[in-house]
Amino acid sequence: MSEDLGQVGPRLRAARRARGWTLDDLAARAGMSASTLSRLESGKRQASLELLLPLTRRLGIRVDDLLPPEDTDPRVRRPVIRRDGLIIAPLAPEGSAIHTYKITYPPVTTLPEQRVHDGYEWLYVLSGRLRLRLGEQDLVLTRGEAAEFDTRTPHALSATGGKPAQVISIFNDDGARIHTRTDPSGAEGGREEPV
Repeated sequence: MSEDLGQVGPRLRAARRARGWTLDDLAARAGMSASTLSRLESGKRQASLELLLPLTRRLGIRVDDLLPPEDTDPRVRRPVIRRDGLIIAPLAPEGSAIHTYKITYPPVTTLPEQRVHDGYEWLYVLSGRLRLRLGEQDLVLTRGEAAEFDTRTPHALSATGGKPAQVISIFNDDGARIHTRTDPSGAEGGREEPV
């Protein structure tokens, strides 16, 4: 635990500097002396909730933000989503700021209808051939090719060439909600299965 507390000072200093504040600025806002704050940041004064709470409130952070994260299992263990012939495997933890998926598109003879929605998408083709209809453009991406586009442009994706296409897709929040249909209320459907 003492190692954890040893990181409080440097993290506190980094949070203060990130806001462009001097020792005097933050100390005055938190109602303490600049020397007390300096000793906290340098580790010469032991951190206590009584000292940290006014500082974290003024900085707009939590006390937990000053402590190193607990060792957690880095593996992602989320169920695969099967929807409309797609196999969507989450590659990032639930609630991650970046929504990353490995999507397998089945080969189809008819391209799905183009959709428009808020969001942004980045994709990378791992295998197969991916047809991307983006507005009036009709493109085929092959292994190793990538694309990036605003999903407010009409778009549709499918495998082409008679074989599935495997793609890594990264979405912002809006794109993830629409493409993976992970609405917590379940209103948009989508069956989830364990990996």
